[in-house]
Amino acid sequence: MTSSLPAPITRTADGAGLQAVLLDMDGTLVDTEGSWWDAEVEVFADLGHELEDTWRHIVVGGPMARSAGFLIEATGAEITLGELTVLLNHKFTERLAHGVPLMPGARRLLTELRAHRVPAALVSATHRVVMDRMLRWLGPENFAFTVAGDELRHTKPHPDPYLLAAARLGADPGRCAVVEDTSTGVASAEAAGCHVVAVPSVAPIAPEGRRTVVKSLEEVDLAFLSALVANGGTRPGRPLTRDETT
Repeated sequence: MTSSLPAPITRTADGAGLQAVLLDMDGTLVDTEGSWWDAEVEVFADLGHELEDTWRHIVVGGPMARSAGFLIEATGAEITLGELTVLLNHKFTERLAHGVPLMPGARRLLTELRAHRVPAALVSATHRVVMDRMLRWLGPENFAFTVAGDELRHTKPHPDPYLLAAARLGADPGRCAVVEDTSTGVASAEAAGCHVVAVPSVAPIAPEGRRTVVKSLEEVDLAFLSALVANGGTRPGRPLTRDETT
């Protein structure tokens, strides 16, 4: 599997161009947000509790500790956070045995980035044990660096995951394009100072500031990401539209 602690990649200065692309995993590259929720529903059913569908938007895209902690408190289940984390990771990985469905456009984008030698990092709140299973289907060769949610003291929505990824790739966060699907991930990337492309999966995300919102990864390619960074000096509160990057 791709190491989470590679040596930094030295990048040369080239004006204001794109230096690296940092990508979220669940809901962004792989169609697994529904599978995570199904795993949570099944685990809590085994514990004698029924999850309310409205909670799905609360737990999506966040770190395991936050999501699991919320569900324990909401249901009153008699289980520790550590015990629940093990059960959820196990139940979810069982669902990966026959493959992981990639989001439309994900394979093409990863292939293009690799072909043009654009450094890419996989930045997820998912734990390492699950991420490594996912990498079998995403292709570890597509990422110069990967960071999982249980490898940092502060994961999303804190900026640390994206700051670490940019540093390990030898890139300026302001010259990195981040692709995310949830408001939690977007908040993390924006706090790190990156340019963000949001591809909402479960809950809507509003375009604002240096954030661009698209309907699908099929709208995103290297030219789009490069233009996003090059044209990213927009006024606060003024969203960069898809048309402005073409």
